[in-house]
Amino acid sequence: MTDKWSDLPDRAQALLRLLIDRYTDEGQPLGSRTLARLSDLSLSPATIRNVMADLEDMGLVSTLHTSSGRVPTEAAYRLFVDSLLVSPAKMPTDARHLERILRQAAADDPQQMADTASNLLSSLTQYAGVVTIPSRARAVFRQIDFVALSPGRVLMVLVTQDGGVQNRIIQPPKPYNQDQLTRFANFLNERLNGQTIQEMRASLLSELRKTRAEIEGNLDEAMNLAESAVDAVEDQAGVVVAGELNLMGIDEFGDVERVRRLLNAFSEKRELIGLLDQCESARGVQIFIGRESGSPTFNECGVVGAAYGIEDEVIGVLGVIGPKRMAYDRVISIVDVTSKLLSEALTGQQQQHRS
Repeated sequence: MTDKWSDLPDRAQALLRLLIDRYTDEGQPLGSRTLARLSDLSLSPATIRNVMADLEDMGLVSTLHTSSGRVPTEAAYRLFVDSLLVSPAKMPTDARHLERILRQAAADDPQQMADTASNLLSSLTQYAGVVTIPSRARAVFRQIDFVALSPGRVLMVLVTQDGGVQNRIIQPPKPYNQDQLTRFANFLNERLNGQTIQEMRASLLSELRKTRAEIEGNLDEAMNLAESAVDAVEDQAGVVVAGELNLMGIDEFGDVERVRRLLNAFSEKRELIGLLDQCESARGVQIFIGRESGSPTFNECGVVGAAYGIEDEVIGVLGVIGPKRMAYDRVISIVDVTSKLLSEALTGQQQQHRS
């Protein structure tokens, strides 16, 4: 087994690439006569059989049964994909249109942004597009207001620096009048402005550990009220999927049980989020081919994912899920460029709100 695509002899490279391209398009094994006819190497079927035998010994091709042609293995796809990652991604021909769409998406709320980006990935690849929704915990706090409603109920209005507004009705442990709520809001705005929701939580816990004597009047109650507000806003990141039904027409997913497991994974999201989380801490595009995903549900899938973020902070992951024999060169380019354009759009959006 060779470690690099470039280590293969030229004829082996050409034939394996041809096999991968045709199998990606058609999903059918290729015999030596077909490869001889399709290649421009002027090789006889006998010579091609010898090259295929060598590739089979290397674990790069296999036969589905004795009389069939050959198909590329997961190891062949991995070798091929690693060679693609050496070169920078090619910009799609409609990159400007793509950039406009993503800039508009970045101006929307996280759910709408994820919907737009996942649909875009699905339409560009004809596979399933997936995007994790950034948690509001990363948003930067600008202002909070409390409005007294009926006894025991308070409307919390939290504004973040990206222009987001969160309205929540909370039930504090005791009733407060509007003057008290205004006083609490002023106290919190002075102390917590410019912090993320996550940092707010840490600040609140730190302040609440202090003795009541260190906090003027009954403003320790403001800290408790703010903690209830943070609990209402700080949600877990979810994931949006678009185009999962595109996979149902692919031969590899023709097995009823396999389809059921795959649709369950798309529906329940937990397994899918676990898969995408593996991309969050890595740089660049990450590819999982078949069993590399670590999940039996995705054994017949290829997964291409990349993190996106604001400035140097990762806030989510986007990607494409397709068959193991997907067109990796094209999908890698689309995922890489989309993640970069979305990151640029989100960064520009935040800088605009700051100015």
